[in-house]
Amino acid sequence: MKTSTKVLHWLPRIMCILAILFVSLFALDAFSPELTFWQQIGAFLIHLIPSFILLVLLLVAWKWELIGGIIFTIIGLGLSPVVFMHNFKMNNSVWMSLGIILSITIPFAIVGILFIVGHYRKKATYQKSKQINHENN
Repeated sequence: MKTSTKVLHWLPRIMCILAILFVSLFALDAFSPELTFWQQIGAFLIHLIPSFILLVLLLVAWKWELIGGIIFTIIGLGLSPVVFMHNFKMNNSVWMSLGIILSITIPFAIVGILFIVGHYRKKATYQKSKQINHENN
């Protein structure tokens, strides 16, 4: 496998893991001193539901790059207006809201695009090697 194909194989996976870890950091706000230990654990697990869903989608994308790439692209681009409007209503700042979607939703759109590009790159490489093998026989 060529170096560029290896990069396109691993880059979206690593970026997605890092983005999921970043999103998971927001679950830490579930811990509060006025809650019991079990209430804190329950709230923490509830706050981690988006991360669990993203992990399942990463497993799908790991196995089926094209399907996973489409899903991540839709999630990244589809949630951007929702996250933007929610944050704009809270802080009335276009720039802060843009910064938030650039750090939370756009990485998933980029991951999706990289999965799609990686899928087609591998497909083209496979077809090229298949054609070369066919010509040699």
